[in-house]
Amino acid sequence: MDQALLERSFDEALDYDAYLATDPGRAVPWMRVGEQIALNAAQRELVAGFSRRMHVLVLSGIWCGDCSAQGPMLAAIAEANPKSIDLRWVDRDEHDTLADAMQICGGHRVPTVIFMAEDFAFVSLLGDRTLSRYRALAARQLGPSCPVPGAAHDATELAATLQEWLDEFERVHLLLRLSPRLRALHGD
Repeated sequence: MDQALLERSFDEALDYDAYLATDPGRAVPWMRVGEQIALNAAQRELVAGFSRRMHVLVLSGIWCGDCSAQGPMLAAIAEANPKSIDLRWVDRDEHDTLADAMQICGGHRVPTVIFMAEDFAFVSLLGDRTLSRYRALAARQLGPSCPVPGAAHDATELAATLQEWLDEFERVHLLLRLSPRLRALHGD
């Protein structure tokens, strides 16, 4: 993974509010989902306990139904510990080099979430949907493969998808926390 590309892309990226402000009309479905989801007390406590800094870069499309359904979840997780989670957003179509480097199954998928250590070393990649999200889409077997932004979301599916994203954030944090390289750097 090209660490310089990751760092450069992260430096050019926007925070969540600035990203949504790039297209206020298309941001409405994102805000609706944001109103439907929240971390519970145990989830907030877990995220608040993260001590290693991680950079999280999301390749997204504000026009994308999966992004509007999952993006607010990523934002909620990051908001629970902004000291340790630095979450940024880039438009996939405006960052061709990064999008090409992060192809999944030979395609430009969104959202694609890139997890990096504090020094921008690559840690993990997850996209474009969590397992719960894929299961729900497969069960419905209706319409296009990418849901329309603003389409209704089942509360159980939202909760399961949020938990799976949270699980990946926790996995990355533990990987960073237990990294011999980072433990030596921080003396812990």
